[in-house]
Amino acid sequence: MALEWVVLGYAAAAEAIMVLLLTIPGLDALRKGLVAVTKNLLKPFLSVVPFCLFLLMDIYWKYETRPSCEGDSCTPTEHLRHQKSIMKSQRNALLIASALLFYWLLYSVTNLVVKIDHLNQRLERLKRTD
Repeated sequence: MALEWVVLGYAAAAEAIMVLLLTIPGLDALRKGLVAVTKNLLKPFLSVVPFCLFLLMDIYWKYETRPSCEGDSCTPTEHLRHQKSIMKSQRNALLIASALLFYWLLYSVTNLVVKIDHLNQRLERLKRTD
């Protein structure tokens, strides 16, 4: 079960690095290559969305089937295990949210960079014709 969280973490990290590289000023020479690579990776990274939904349903199922540990009904060890389980679920939900946010940011930034490139090309053509 931990492998899918590692995969999601690596996907979120890759998305964050690509967003960072696309938004850093001064990389104009590499930007065309970065945009091409990012545009080609957007479709495979779209699989992160259903994967996140599956993992979110897994967290919800674990939450619903988790034995309750309230009051004096459990030992301190069981209470600690219950608290650790809740913390892991919250951490995993945060990872899901960050992966989805970084995918959305990557998609938006890539589209904006492509639009800016098209506008710059149009501006150059207009300058040449004048």
